[in-house]
Amino acid sequence: MTKISVIVPVCNVEKYLGECLESIIKQTFKDIEIICINDGSTDSSLEILKEFAQKDSRIKIIDKPNSGYGDSMNKGIETATGEYIGIVESDDFIEPDMFENLYKLAQNNDCDIVKSDWYNYWTKGDIKEKNGRVNDYNAKVTNLFAHPEIVTLQPTLWSAIYKRELFINNNIKFLQTPGASYQDTSVSFKLYALAKKVLFTKKAYVYYRQDNANSSINNPTKALFVCKEYEEIDKFLENNLNIKEQVNTQKLIAQYKAYRWAWKRLAPEYRKAFIDKISKEFAAYQEKGEFNSEFFKKVKEKNILLLINNPDKFLTKIEKEAKQEKWKKIRRNLFSVKINSSRITITILGKKIVNKG
Repeated sequence: MTKISVIVPVCNVEKYLGECLESIIKQTFKDIEIICINDGSTDSSLEILKEFAQKDSRIKIIDKPNSGYGDSMNKGIETATGEYIGIVESDDFIEPDMFENLYKLAQNNDCDIVKSDWYNYWTKGDIKEKNGRVNDYNAKVTNLFAHPEIVTLQPTLWSAIYKRELFINNNIKFLQTPGASYQDTSVSFKLYALAKKVLFTKKAYVYYRQDNANSSINNPTKALFVCKEYEEIDKFLENNLNIKEQVNTQKLIAQYKAYRWAWKRLAPEYRKAFIDKISKEFAAYQEKGEFNSEFFKKVKEKNILLLINNPDKFLTKIEKEAKQEKWKKIRRNLFSVKINSSRITITILGKKIVNKG
């Protein structure tokens, strides 16, 4: 059995694909298969895949008509033969020792999931900033029942490895919603909910590219699909009431924050319909008595009540807040200084200067 199957979904990423593949084939951990799914690319992505496949026999290419990210990922998982599955997005790249170190942690602790931190990366200026929000729980093995807040972690499937049987035995699949975004949300939730042993490491390995103009995070219309992901999570919880009892409050916190984030990414013409939809969703949760004091410690009760009872006024409120945040960001880009334990980052007129400690 191959130790790790690395899945690489590909769609029109000719600009970054070479760097991505180079970082995978140069891994210090050699016992991997590299499954590249070409989702109907119209640029030279397929030709680049074929060139790399000629150089490295571990690369397998699945070429198919465009059917969306979810279908690509499902085909990759079905094809995978590895003990573990890793995911690398085709516009990102990784450190050479990523899979060696994650696999070692997984083996030493018999983990279902090993999750690492990552860098937010900007091509222009070759700038990286560590995400810094991965709690390693003192490098101890944990799970959902010990720390239900793990489901609130940003659903970045690509900075981890997962036992393949976790997908197969639980029939975990991506939603096949062509043109969608946020499709790792429900899958990430289910994986953490069902894993018995999870280990987090603060070490960062993935360079998560922030300035790819074609990335789904930069497409405002795709934010609407986040609701479908939470509909899928709610179905999952209704079928697993023991898990729902443990994690529902954390799910609601993550859901509200995800919706606020998604709203910012929507084009203005979609925003009212989006707020009206989530207003009805949270009204239904309120009617079922799903809010509690723990929820309101993280989400202001007055905001939830405003969303439910007066969505138009709620929309006006968050639009005002968004404008204030925008001006703060402009001021920070003009001049700001950010200091942490490893570096000082100075921003002057939008240009970042990093002084590493």
